[in-house]
Amino acid sequence: MLVVPTLFIILLESGLRLTGYGFRPEAIIKGEVDGKRVCCDNSKFGWWFFPMNISRELSPFTFVEDKADNTYRIFILGASAAQGEPSPTFSFGRILKVMLREAYPEINFEVIVMAMAAVNSHVVLEIAEDCATHQPDMFVIYMGNNEVVGPYGPGTVFSSFSRSLFLIRAGIAFKGTRLGQLLTNLLGSIGADKERQQVWRGMEMSAHRQVPINDARLETVYGHFQRNLEDMIRVGHKAGAEVVLCTVASNLKDNPPFGSLHTADLSTTQIESWKAAYQEGVNHETAGVYAQAIDSYMAAAKVDDGYADLQYRLGRCHWIAGEYEKARNRYIRARETDTVRFRADSRINQAIRDVVRDNNTKGLYLVDAVKAFESNSPHGIPGSEFFLEHVHLNFSGNYLLAKTIFGQVEKILPDRLGDPRRVERPFLTEAECARFLAWTDWNQYRITDKVVNGFLKKPPFTHQLYHDERMTEMERNLAALRASLTPETLQEAVARYEWAIEQDNSDWMLRDRYGTLLLEDVEDHESALEQYRFVAEFLPHSHLGYFNVGAALFKLSDLKGGIEQLNKAIDIKPTYGYAHYLLALAYQKQDKVDQAIEHYSEAVRWQPELVLAYNNLVEIWMRRGELDKAIEICRQGLSVSTNSAILHCNLGVLLNKKNHRSEAIAEIRKAIEIDPNSARMRKILDAVLRGGR
Repeated sequence: MLVVPTLFIILLESGLRLTGYGFRPEAIIKGEVDGKRVCCDNSKFGWWFFPMNISRELSPFTFVEDKADNTYRIFILGASAAQGEPSPTFSFGRILKVMLREAYPEINFEVIVMAMAAVNSHVVLEIAEDCATHQPDMFVIYMGNNEVVGPYGPGTVFSSFSRSLFLIRAGIAFKGTRLGQLLTNLLGSIGADKERQQVWRGMEMSAHRQVPINDARLETVYGHFQRNLEDMIRVGHKAGAEVVLCTVASNLKDNPPFGSLHTADLSTTQIESWKAAYQEGVNHETAGVYAQAIDSYMAAAKVDDGYADLQYRLGRCHWIAGEYEKARNRYIRARETDTVRFRADSRINQAIRDVVRDNNTKGLYLVDAVKAFESNSPHGIPGSEFFLEHVHLNFSGNYLLAKTIFGQVEKILPDRLGDPRRVERPFLTEAECARFLAWTDWNQYRITDKVVNGFLKKPPFTHQLYHDERMTEMERNLAALRASLTPETLQEAVARYEWAIEQDNSDWMLRDRYGTLLLEDVEDHESALEQYRFVAEFLPHSHLGYFNVGAALFKLSDLKGGIEQLNKAIDIKPTYGYAHYLLALAYQKQDKVDQAIEHYSEAVRWQPELVLAYNNLVEIWMRRGELDKAIEICRQGLSVSTNSAILHCNLGVLLNKKNHRSEAIAEIRKAIEIDPNSARMRKILDAVLRGGR
C-alpha cells in the first residue's frame, strides 16, 4: 500500500525532470561568464510563490563560485525595501559596498542583494538556505513589512492563510517539486484557482484585505515570523556566517494609514456619537483651530480609539501645535491600528529584538535601524526626510541605513579578516557615496516620477488622508525636477556616470542606468548600445541585457539585430510581455503580420494591461477587414485597462463601422471624458455625430 504509490510518485517526478518540465526552485543557480564558473540569480525562483504571469524577481547578480581568500561575502536578505525599490541601483546594500570598498581597499567585498518585492519571512528563509550553500561570511537581514500581506499571511492575495507553520513549509516543499508544479498549473488551467491574479497591481492587490489590530491571526503571524528568524540564524551559523538582524523603520509622520476600521462591538449610538465628534474635529482642523480639533478628536477616541485615521489626525494636530512627544505616540498608534498592514509594526520589531536577546550566542548582532532613524529625524519622528512613501527609502534613507549597518560590520571584521586596518581617511559622506553611485538630478526625477505615477496615484495611497494635498506638492516637485533637466544638466549626469564607471568598471547597474540615460534622454544611441552590450555580456543568464540591446538596435533602425536580441530575452524570460510587444512591433514593420499577431497575443497574455499591444492588434484586424475580431480585442483590453482612452475611442470607431451608432458615440464620449485634451478624439466624435465613417 505504501511502496507502490511511493514508487509511482518517484517515477512521475523523475519523468517530469527528465523531460524538462517545470523550473528549478533555487534562488541561486550555476552559470558561466568568460569561461569562469559563476553563481547567478534564478529568474524563475519567484514562480515558486507567485503566479507565473506576475512573479517578482531578484535583482540580477553574478559572483565567482570559488571564493578567493581575500573575499568577504555578504548576503542582504529581505523584501522590496532591502532590494532598493523603486531603484535597486541605490539600495542600502550597494551603498554599504561602496563604504566597505573605500574603507578596506585590500579586501574584496561581495555584497549580494538577495531581496525581492512582496515576499516575507517564509520566502526569505528559502533564500537564506540557498545562500548558506555558497560560502557566506555574513547575512544582513532587513525584513518585516510584508508579514501580513506577503505569501501565507492573512492579508495576502497570493496564497491561503494557514495557522500551521508545518503545513506552510510542507506546501512550499511540495510546490518546489515538478509534480507540485504540474498540479499547480493544472489547477490554474481549469480555473480551480479562482483568485489567481492576472495583472500585477502592486499594493493595490491587497488594499481590500483589512486585518485589524485585534485580529487573532496576527498572533500567528508574529509567531511564524519569530520562528523563521530563528531558523535563518541557525542556517547562517551552520554555514559559518555572522548574522546581523535589523529592526525595520517606517514613515510615521508623512504616511497616513491605508485603512481604518471601528471596533467590532460598537453600538449604533456609539458609532453616531463617534462620527459627530470626529467630524467636529475635522471641521476645527480644516479651520486651523488645532487645540479645539484635538479636544474633539479626544472625545471621539473615548468612544473608539482604534480607528487609525483618528490617531493620525491627532498626531498631525499635536505636531502642528509643537507637542512632539504626543504627536509621536499618536503617529505610532496610527501605524499599529492601520488595517492594511504594509508596515512593520512594533510587535514585529520587538520580535527582532527578542530573537537577538534570547539567542545570546556569538555571531548574532542587532542593528536597531528604528532608533537610528528616530535619532536622525526631527523630534524623533521619521518622515519624508528619509522615505519616499511608507517604507521605501530615498537616497538619504538608504545612506543612513547603510552607515548604521557599516558601524556594526566594522566591529565584526577584525575577527574574520585578521584585524584589517581601515585606510586613514574620513568616513564617506552621503555626497561621496552619491558620487560613487552616480546619483544625479536625472535619477531623482526618474524615481520621483515612478513614485508619483506608479505608486501614489493608485490604491491604497488614493485612500489616504490628505492625499490631494500630498499629490499637489509631489506634482510640483516633479515639475521642478523635470524643468531642471536641461541639456547642460544631462551632460553633467553623463560626466558623473563616466567618472563612477572609471572607479568600478564592472558595476553592471551603473552601466545599465547610464545606458538608459543615453538612450532615452541624451539620445546617444550608439553609446547606449555599448553600455547595454556590456550588461548582456556580464549577465548572460539574464533577459535584461539582451532586451536593452534589442531596444537600442531598434533606435538605430537595425530591426534584424533587434529581433535577434529580443528573441534571446524571451528565451530566458518567456513571460516578459513588453519584450513580446517590441518583437511584434518589429515584425509588423517588416510586414510579417502573422508573427506580429503571435507576439502581440503573447504580450497581452503575460502583461494584460499593455494597451499598446491591444491597440496594434486592433489595427491589424481592422486592416484585414475582420471588424468583429478587432472589436473583441478592444473589449478584451478594456476589461483590464478600463480607463484607456485610445481603446474606448477605437471601439467607438469600430462600432460605428458596424452601424451601432449609439454605442459608438457612447464609447467615444467615454474616451474624451478620460482624455479631454485630445483634439483627434473630438474630431472623430464630430464625424460620427454628422453620420460619417
